[in-house]
Amino acid sequence: MPKSIVHRLLGPLLLWRLRYINDRAYLILLSVLVGIMAGLAAVLLKNSVHYSQYLIFAWVPEQYRVFALSLYPIIGISLSVLFTRYVLGGTLSRGIGPIVYNIARQNSIVPRSKLFSQMVTSFFTVTFGGSAGLEAPISVTGSAIGSNVARILRVGKRERRLLVGCGAAAGIAAIFNSPIAGVLFAVEVILSELSAPFFIPLLIASATATVVSKLLYAGQPFVLITTSWPVEAIPLYLLLALFTALLSVYMIRVYFAAERFYERWPGAYHKILFGGLALGLLVFLFPPLYGEGYNIVQLLLSGQSSHLVDGSLFSVYGDESVGLVLLVAIGSMLLKVVATTVTVGSGGNGGMFGSSLFVGALAGFVYARIINLSGIDTVPEVHFIVLGMAGMLAGVIHAPLTAIFLIAEITGGYALFVPLMAVTSFSYLITKYFEPYSVYTRKLVKQGIYMHADRDRGLLAQLDLHHLIQRDFVSVRPETTLGELVDIFRHATRNLFPVVNSEGELQGIVTLDTVRDALFDDEHYKTTLVRDLMIQPPAIVNPDDTMLDTLRCMEQVGAWALPVVDHGRYVGFLLKSAILAGYRKQLIKETD
Repeated sequence: MPKSIVHRLLGPLLLWRLRYINDRAYLILLSVLVGIMAGLAAVLLKNSVHYSQYLIFAWVPEQYRVFALSLYPIIGISLSVLFTRYVLGGTLSRGIGPIVYNIARQNSIVPRSKLFSQMVTSFFTVTFGGSAGLEAPISVTGSAIGSNVARILRVGKRERRLLVGCGAAAGIAAIFNSPIAGVLFAVEVILSELSAPFFIPLLIASATATVVSKLLYAGQPFVLITTSWPVEAIPLYLLLALFTALLSVYMIRVYFAAERFYERWPGAYHKILFGGLALGLLVFLFPPLYGEGYNIVQLLLSGQSSHLVDGSLFSVYGDESVGLVLLVAIGSMLLKVVATTVTVGSGGNGGMFGSSLFVGALAGFVYARIINLSGIDTVPEVHFIVLGMAGMLAGVIHAPLTAIFLIAEITGGYALFVPLMAVTSFSYLITKYFEPYSVYTRKLVKQGIYMHADRDRGLLAQLDLHHLIQRDFVSVRPETTLGELVDIFRHATRNLFPVVNSEGELQGIVTLDTVRDALFDDEHYKTTLVRDLMIQPPAIVNPDDTMLDTLRCMEQVGAWALPVVDHGRYVGFLLKSAILAGYRKQLIKETD
């Protein structure tokens, strides 16, 4: 339906709203609408994937299933690539990072194509065994719903940004039936900051999506029943935090190394072939890597770890071998991030959220099982499985509060709240020491896009250096005489002059203060040259320098202006006042 027709139909409704509904009530109603729509999208995707997986499993005899699982991923990746190429025009922004970019640089305007593109491509990918999670696609879809509802129903920039967060929160809340975790995910990952009154729409959107999910989708994804935890196990919990932190660093670095590898590899169909075969081989060797892997997490929580070897080559040696179970668990734990990057890099769609939970569960299981086998202590394995999930999520996506409440809500493990806080906080702090930015924001930071605690840096990064360069400074030549310089002073509006040779290269600068004494020495007007009076600037600015580095340099050298030089050639001056004025304008624009 054309935009003009939509606006014509909605015009009377919007006028009625302005007369009878205040802005706060209107925002609450929109958050309910976004919550319903995002909840329905999450339920639709989850149910579609699960039912489709049931169908493609059912028609394959069990003795051939391991081979079918190895071939399915290339089908899903191929369908995703074909949809991206012929329906989306070859463009599919994957993951949460592009949403953060839309908020930071595009006034929270999320393309309409993301209303369906993420759901369709992730459906193809995960249904056929792509080793990635559905959380990121659902969150992106929810964000797109929030942004486009805001645009159609004409709300301001701040409200549109909030509704983007409402959509993301609703998506996470619906997929896990965890409203508090949905809100915290939006605050920690999607939105850089939030005032207290804006928590209400987030809570309402999240709660609404959870209600929709509970009505249409089966309950908790995991079940854990526990009533207490041993205080003497605290040192073991802290060691688990260290273990999950190191694994988080490993996952982040492998993820981005694989991304660089795929970016340099030309040809979509070569990627499909390589990725499909590589993923098929990984699944053939370690069947737990097939799909999201939440069925494996549930097996671990229910104490059925021996089923980890089901369908694998190792099952011929017997499924009761403790060594084989640990081997499959460790292999799946270390290779999950490889399987996820192969899935996404070769053209599939999915995220690291679910992969983090999967790896965390296996990490907690391996850690606890080794402790129990060693005789050091006897610990409840399910506690460490749950804590491992929280520690990995806090480390990989840098969202400790989300990790605490998500794991507590989806497992019913509120009895483990203190250990959850200890493991997530330590895992987060250790991971952040080695990897300051999360798997969602690291790539954006390299592009100069900052969020969250680096808001000032982010605002400065949005300023265009070339637009701030002042080019009205009068330049002089090194051979200009003092008398000619005095004449230039009389007609100039600046008291700073770049000294530039015939080839446009900066030789130095002349300021009114540095030549003040010479101005009254008229006997040397013809014999004294500018090259005798000029000084070197305290620093120079390159066009590719960041605004933050430039401002820091000005503070260190005590300069109010610095020359901009591009490959030796003088371009103009950058003023501290111009940078600060640009920063203020950007701050006002963001808070409108």
